[in-house]
Formats: sequence, structure tokens, C-alpha cells
Amino acid sequence: MIHGFQWALARQVERLDWLLDQLPNYAAWGYNELYLHLEDAIEYPSLPGVARSDAYRYSDIQRLVDAATAVGIKVVPIVNLLGHTQYLIKVPELRDLNELRAPDGSPLERGQICPLHPRTPEIAAKLIHDVAPFCTAGKVHVGLDESFHLGKCPRCRADIRRRGRAAHFGDHVKAMGALTSRLGLQMGMWADMLYFLPAAIPLLPPGVALYEWYYYPFARRPRVELFNFAESDVGERLRDRGLEYWGCPMNGSFRFEPIPHFGDRLANLLAWWRHCERVKATGFLVTSWEPNRLAMELTTVVDAAAASLWLTPGVESPRQMLEDGFARVFGRKSRPRQAARAALASDRFPFSGYPRWEINSRWDTLSRREPLAPYAAEELHFRRLARQATVQDLPEPLQASLRFRHYLAARDVSVRQRLERKPPRNLIPIPFRDGRQAARAMWKRTRDASVLGPNEATVTADAARLKEPDAGGRDWQISYRVENSTPAAQLVAVEWRALDGEWQTLQACHTIEFQARAARRRGGLSRWHAAPIPWNGIPADFPLLRLVLRGLGQVTIRQVEVTNGVTARRVPLRRSILGRPAPQRGFPLLDWAKNQDAIPITLPARERAARPRGGPRS
Repeated sequence: MIHGFQWALARQVERLDWLLDQLPNYAAWGYNELYLHLEDAIEYPSLPGVARSDAYRYSDIQRLVDAATAVGIKVVPIVNLLGHTQYLIKVPELRDLNELRAPDGSPLERGQICPLHPRTPEIAAKLIHDVAPFCTAGKVHVGLDESFHLGKCPRCRADIRRRGRAAHFGDHVKAMGALTSRLGLQMGMWADMLYFLPAAIPLLPPGVALYEWYYYPFARRPRVELFNFAESDVGERLRDRGLEYWGCPMNGSFRFEPIPHFGDRLANLLAWWRHCERVKATGFLVTSWEPNRLAMELTTVVDAAAASLWLTPGVESPRQMLEDGFARVFGRKSRPRQAARAALASDRFPFSGYPRWEINSRWDTLSRREPLAPYAAEELHFRRLARQATVQDLPEPLQASLRFRHYLAARDVSVRQRLERKPPRNLIPIPFRDGRQAARAMWKRTRDASVLGPNEATVTADAARLKEPDAGGRDWQISYRVENSTPAAQLVAVEWRALDGEWQTLQACHTIEFQARAARRRGGLSRWHAAPIPWNGIPADFPLLRLVLRGLGQVTIRQVEVTNGVTARRVPLRRSILGRPAPQRGFPLLDWAKNQDAIPITLPARERAARPRGGPRS
């Protein structure tokens, strides 16, 4: 198999000197191809308005490609040409490419490009022409993943009604294939849209390379999140048609996670390696996505650990792989055994899932009903782990990551203590200084030190939020527990009917969690959610509220109550299941603004007054 690795540079710019220094190491570890995910982080001479202010210069990428070539690594640029094309839509001169339209027909500011827009072939040709000199593997990857806005504009809707969505998508794939072929390049694309449009598989152009991604461990085959984690046989079907097939694990974290879940990442690598060997895949690509909240060197450790799969065939021990990864990146004198032990110990309390991440942007959605003890145990765990990492002089990126993880754990406890009506005397302080220093250390080792990284920005926002008058959260809230019993792609929200009759969202939260224990057809994760409500505590004034579900799938709602920290009232629901079973096939019509189900929230009848209820009494 070809061994590939990916640098995701679209969310943060890594210093060019640091990237250049890594290439000989990757070559020594047996990697053959480098995939560059850039979006607007590169100058496009033919489209000068696309690059953002801190983008790599065209000459910078040429230097990178030349250095890769010198050590025997071939380069594959990734140019998204359907989904994930916000980097184009943001440009006013290109906004009309958007599939999404306002009621008056004007293009919205967010969306994805329309495959039938008259300018799409022209823009795609310019983008690929500009990166063609960097395609030293003879291949360009055009993305095409997660294109869920497909068929939203009038021309596309009409085409889909006439010929079907698979043919509509297949024609775009063929058009991109013809474009790349004219430039003498092979086309690569992600394979996930074929889960939803399997009839497009026979329409794929010959010679296309398909990359199937899935970022959880699996036993036999990858699974499909949107189909309640049903197994996928796309890999076998593509290979049976003689198409080039790649398996793609992932090396890092998700969204706001500041440190990889090392156990999950290594299990994901092992699962994909076995699957790729079983189906005789062409290649094995270790992807990377949105590492801007990580110390980039820790994703490099995972890449180095993955190299054990071919450098030491038959390896089955994740701990040994990780130890070897630390040794390859930081040297044998860096105490790789202790580093691997500390890294795996950080998995015990993953900072994972949207309910956990809400605290980064607001504190009034933390439930007063949620027990504090697990958070206190987490704070103690990371305080000890960070101290041990310092005493043992483990690699600095790991030390800094564990210190920042302790900052998040201490903040979790402290903010929740402040939600209590009478905060305890032993209030845990939020270690702003140490959190800021740790975030800065994680960032500046590989990035421009003059730029404020997202973790440091979070610490700054936390410090400002603590000074707000209502930081203790004294108002009424509705609190409820969400059991993600059949995971898919759900979002649960609380809505309030305002005095003008319009429903307003008070709080909304995705339920998907990027952990192995959440990637099961029958999930067991249960999370507390909460929303502030406009109520003065008088039963007669209880507002009109409802719980709603958007997206795909269903959840179970438990233990609904309203509380102000002193008084609590249980709220019975007419039913506990919210939503509908996730589909098992077909194209997912994901609309995060449309309610799929709703359950009204009312106080028990004995507490309700006879007069009509609306918003709070003035």
C-alpha cells in the first residue's frame, strides 16, 4: 500500500520552516504521499480574491513541494469543489455560485457551490490549473464530501426531478474528472457521498481514486454515522469495479478537543489497516482535520505511531505504537514510555461532545442538576497528570496540552460551583494565567507567535465572562437529560414562544460525540442539557416552551425540571422519545433549521392557572 499523510492547513497556518523540517522524518517513517488541505490558505494567481490575509504565498507552497520531492514524498493538493466551498462563497464576486438562495433568489453568504452554475467549470478549472504544478503525485483531490446542500437551487432541483440525484451528482464527478484529465492529472475524491447515492457508483469515471473515511474504531467494516452507524460495504464495491480505493483514519481531535483521544486514534488506525489489507486497498491515508486547537506535534506523534503498522508488521499494541511514535518524534531520551502512559491517561476524561463544549461560548446552559463530583475527579486527575508530566520532563507539547486540559477541568468545576445558589467557600479558582501560558506554548511551537490562537482566545473570553454581573447564573432554567440511545445526527433544542407569537430558540446542542463509545447502533451516552427560560417563578406565568429535534434520528428525554438553584419543579412529558428513527438508506435531507419533532413543556395541571399563558408577566 501507498502510505499517505495529510496536513490540514485551512484553519491555521503552520510555520513553513517547521513544515520543511518534518518532511525528512516522514520520509524516514515510510510515508510516500503528502496531502495538502488548503482552501483559502494559499494564493491562487487566477483567483486573487480567494486567499485570506495570512495565506501561504504561491512560492511557499512551491518550496514545500520541492522539499518533499527531494526526500521522495509526492504531493497531492486537495481543492474542494462541491461541499466545503465556503472559501469560495465568502468572496462577493463568487457568491452567485452558491446553491443556497434567499426567497428573493439572491445567493446567501454561506453554502456550497452549485454544480450546474454556468461559472462553476470556469472557477474549478482556474483552481486546478493553479495547483497543477504542485501535483507531483500526478493527482489532485477535489473533495466532494458532505455535500448535503445538493439540489437546493432551482436549476438543480429541476435536474434532480428529471434524472435523479445520483445522476446529478455523477455528472458533476464526471465533469471534474474530465477537467483534471485535460490537465494530465488523476482525480481523487472522498467516498462518503456514495453511501447516500450508491447508484452513482456505476457513473464514476474510470481512473478516479476513492478515499473512504471513518474516524472511529470498527470490527469488520466502516460505518455510516447518519444511518445510525450501519455498516458500509462501499470499499468492497469500489474495489470490485476495479477502482482505486484508499482507507482513511484520522490522527487528531474534533472541534474543541485540545488533545487527541489517543486510544481511539490508535484503534481507528489499526481497524483501517486491517480493513485495507483485507480489501487490498491501494493506499492508507492518515488524515488530519482542524488541528488549530491542538499542539501540532501531537498529531505528528500519531502519524509516527501509525508508521509502526508497516515498519514493524504485526504490531497490535496501541501502547507500543504510541511509545514508538513519541520516540520517533522526540527521540529515545524524551522518555517515550512515560509520555505514552501520560497521553493514554488523558483519555480517561475526554473533553468531547457539544454539551461539554457549550461552556466555551456561554455559561447559562450548564445544568444545575448535573452532579459536580465527576468534574471534581476530572480536575484532580489532570492536576496530577500535568504535574507528573512536568516533573518527568516529558515532551513540552504534551506538558502544555495536559496543563491546558487541566485549565478546562478546573474551569468546569469552578463555573458549576458558581451556578449554585450559595457557592461553596472552597471555590476552585480558574487558573487563567496557567491556562493562557499553556495555550500560548501549544500554539507558538509551530505557528506564528504574534497570532492569538483559539485556545488562548477562549481563556481571554472566560476571564471576561467571569466579570459579568450574572456569571453566577441566578435565573430560572429548564434542565433535562438527553440519552443518545440511537446515535445519528441529532440536534436537541429548547424553544420559547415569545409574546409576538414567534418561536425563538433558547438553546440548541448537537448530540453527536466523537468517541468510540458513542459510535454504536445502541448508544449509552447520557448528557445533561439546560436552557435559561424567561420566567419569574409564578406558575400562572410559565412560558410556552417546547423541546424540539432537528437533523436525523431520535433521542430519549429524561428528568425534565425547572429550577433556579433553590426551588425545583419536575416537568412531566407526554412522551420520552423525541424524533424519528434515522434512515438506513437514501440521501439525508439535513436541515438544521427545520424541526423534525416537538414535545410541549408544561407544568403539572395542579400548578397551572386558568388564564392563558405567554411570556413572563411584566
